[in-house]
Amino acid sequence: MRLFFLTSLTMTAFAANSVLNRGAINHFGMDPVLFAAIRLSAGALVLFFLTVASRRSFNFGGWGRLLGVGGLLVYIFGFSLAYLSLDAGIGALILFGVVHITMFAGAVFGREELPSARWVGAALGFVGLTWLLWPKGPITVSLTHAYMMALAGIGWGVYSLQGRRERDALQATALNFLLATPIGIGLAFMLSGYTQVNPFGIALAVASGGLTSAMGYVLWYRLIPVLGASRAAVAQLSVPVIAFGGGTFLLNEPLTLRFLGASILVIGGVLVSMRQ
Repeated sequence: MRLFFLTSLTMTAFAANSVLNRGAINHFGMDPVLFAAIRLSAGALVLFFLTVASRRSFNFGGWGRLLGVGGLLVYIFGFSLAYLSLDAGIGALILFGVVHITMFAGAVFGREELPSARWVGAALGFVGLTWLLWPKGPITVSLTHAYMMALAGIGWGVYSLQGRRERDALQATALNFLLATPIGIGLAFMLSGYTQVNPFGIALAVASGGLTSAMGYVLWYRLIPVLGASRAAVAQLSVPVIAFGGGTFLLNEPLTLRFLGASILVIGGVLVSMRQ
């Protein structure tokens, strides 16, 4: 139950990240590159102080750290840029579909034990996710932004797989953010138009980086060695369901049979996959 609770808390943080990102870019006109840079900076600042306060050292590590930093940058910037054009549902479907494939591939190549229940859970969850997110009308997709979201999915999958090798979740997450931040700021100087700077968008970027990203990613790196790559991949399929559920209960959005049916499939798939 403790593992299930911590996993649910982490997935809720990820869902909140998605809402904050879309809100800043789509509702407040925030430049996506600037949003990503502020998000990284806020996360790095919070994680730095937490690491110092806990009297941990900063061990930069080897090639694994480069994988973590690279994966984080590709994910955060690809994710923010993709939502300039992509519909939220299609974007989430591409992102979690690619993450799913990347992490299951990592599980296979890492010779992780994959019982039949894991495959059944993965299939149930992905069918439910597709049912939930598939558009009702004609589909118009910008291939450029779809590729960006796919790259973001690969980046997050690589970042997550690296978490299996980290012994100190806080230290590793702090270093990933601290090393990625100067690159993110440099990209913001080169690519950001600086035409859409909104105080509400900045506040959402700070909340996304300093709260839901910093805390959520530390929890994620604590959980992945316990969950394994395949169970972690299936667990993430619940993020869009949590985001939709939040809209239903917090924003008084209608509760539909489609959402209920898809949620049952996704959560059922996650529970089945959690079995050893």
